[in-house]
Amino acid sequence: MTHATASCSASCSPRKPHLSLLSRLRLLWTVRRQRNQLAALDERALRDIGVTRAEADAEARRGFWSAPSHWLR
Repeated sequence: MTHATASCSASCSPRKPHLSLLSRLRLLWTVRRQRNQLAALDERALRDIGVTRAEADAEARRGFWSAPSHWLR
């Protein structure tokens, strides 16, 4: 039986297409809207999703430009 192995560097990994400027702006606008919605949740809804009021408020205070970098690729 033949056993083959392969090694692949980071250059072999599939690359995500880079987003256009308009797509990035839409994504950042969506981040802003979602953070505003998170801030508006009541205590029961926050408990349902496992987030404290302090965590929700901290996330809501972050700027819309502060999206995870892997979202912007």
